[in-house]
Amino acid sequence: MTEVRASARKRTLLGAKIIFNDGRSIFDCLVRNLSDTGAMIQIENPLAAPDSFSLQLSDHRLMACKVRWRKINSMGIEFV
Repeated sequence: MTEVRASARKRTLLGAKIIFNDGRSIFDCLVRNLSDTGAMIQIENPLAAPDSFSLQLSDHRLMACKVRWRKINSMGIEFV
């Protein structure tokens, strides 16, 4: 199978927060893999997250994101 991602991904297990609604709404999540252009995150209810948000990693990096796909307990996001 050929890899179609723009950059290589690395497996991770980082705590993170999905932040939206001008910082008034926050969901905890786990970053399961990470690349320079996006990530796959585990979240209890992916449908509750908006299509775009900020992701704050446990090392305090903050990235603007948009959702590329959603599954039962995970989402693929792209950094914008």
